[in-house]
Amino acid sequence: MNADLSEELSEALPDELYTAASVREIDRLAVEEAGIPAITLMRRAAAACVEVLMARWPDATDISVVCGSGNNAGDGYIIAGMLAERHYQVSVTTLGDPAKASPAARTAFEYCLQAGVTPQPVDSEQAMTADVTVDALLGIGVLGELRSAYRQLIQKVNQLAQPVLAVDIPSGLCADTGMKLGDAIRADVTVTFLGLKRGLFTEDGPDCAGDIVFDALGCRDDILRHVTGGTQRGNTEKLRFSSLLKTLPSRPRNAHKNHFGHVLVIGGDQGMGGAVAMTAEAALRAGAGLVSVATHPAHAAALLGRCPELMVRGIQAGSELTDLVARASVIVLGPGLGQSGWSSMLFDHVIETTLPMVVDADGLNLLARRAQRRDNWVLTPHPGEAARLLGPSTLSVDRFTDIARLQADYGGVVVLKGVGSLVNDGERSSLCPYGNPGMATAGMGDILSGVIGALLSQAKSLGLTNMQATQLAVTVHALAGDAAALDGQRGMMATDTLPHIRRLLNRV
Repeated sequence: MNADLSEELSEALPDELYTAASVREIDRLAVEEAGIPAITLMRRAAAACVEVLMARWPDATDISVVCGSGNNAGDGYIIAGMLAERHYQVSVTTLGDPAKASPAARTAFEYCLQAGVTPQPVDSEQAMTADVTVDALLGIGVLGELRSAYRQLIQKVNQLAQPVLAVDIPSGLCADTGMKLGDAIRADVTVTFLGLKRGLFTEDGPDCAGDIVFDALGCRDDILRHVTGGTQRGNTEKLRFSSLLKTLPSRPRNAHKNHFGHVLVIGGDQGMGGAVAMTAEAALRAGAGLVSVATHPAHAAALLGRCPELMVRGIQAGSELTDLVARASVIVLGPGLGQSGWSSMLFDHVIETTLPMVVDADGLNLLARRAQRRDNWVLTPHPGEAARLLGPSTLSVDRFTDIARLQADYGGVVVLKGVGSLVNDGERSSLCPYGNPGMATAGMGDILSGVIGALLSQAKSLGLTNMQATQLAVTVHALAGDAAALDGQRGMMATDTLPHIRRLLNRV
């Protein structure tokens, strides 16, 4: 996706992300304290969906609505009735007994009938040939694997050539984790209400949700603030590049290189010199004043030949790192480090330093064997490395839980990479909504480590905390990937992001 479009779509949405429990609390407060009847919320939700459907597919005339048995189905019944009143041809397939639904959903069902649409039970032999299908099967309250009947209907919808609009959340997607509960609707657009569900933005969420449209259904901001600040809060924010960029001031005219930090990159065992090269170049492109590299002697000449701005030293003994560490302001430990005797020697010599540090790749694998906790480092595991760091407890199915456990065990700031990369400092989790599958290629993590190292090295002069520097780095890295993907996601290389990193960080 175009980096500017990726940024625009994300920034049109609110920043706060919620768990299913938090959204249910918002719903309760809206009904019980703000006095908005449940049926009114349903009508508002349905109207929002109808508006999006008409705008997104203006030539559609034949609409199919699939409904379950909960309040999500109530939204679907009202959508069907509203469309029928606008002279669309509408059919409703229901999987559940409307008589057992909530009072509001039963009222919605009656409205659907009055509008001239009679819902029909699921018929496995019936073809679904509408211009658009509306998914109102399941909402945010689903727990555990889906029952067979729901899975079969979801699979049938997913096999259609026609587009799908999901009501609140794609059916079968876990609102909290973003995982499919056996299977899930793949929607073209999801219209979600009251609060953004964090599962829409990570794991399977982005593939299932399509474009996301948000509607607060007229709930007052004080209700949202109450839930955000209370015990039910989701405790996750969606990162917004424009806000993060405001923390980055212009450089003073009398600046010199020592104002912007000295990053020392350590790694690059035999055959893996490219990793430290990418990390070091990314640190330069992200504004570090000085960048040194401590690597295997076999790579020193090649690194200097590739990038003469680097200061490179081939290291044979740990003691040779002492003067390099003394001159550095931030260390990036791990790119291409390997797990050999040479690797362990460098790791052991550096890990006890009190300097701010980014630990990545094999630095994390070595750390998993020598676990310790400190406050001034940034750890950047992908899921496999995270599993090794957590040890016998292994990963759960909830990335938000996993990153909180990692931070509690190891301290500092943790970045859990993946779709919807998470950043956690022990107080709050942040989610990066940018990035694309083209970034699933060798070296992307090395680039990210360099950007984080560079911004950490400038944190003091920029007035940033380690958390803010890391949030900005993760966001810039992802948007640089979106910019690089303009030429196609397949075949992207990590170094394609470098010029975009520089451009993005100069949009001050």
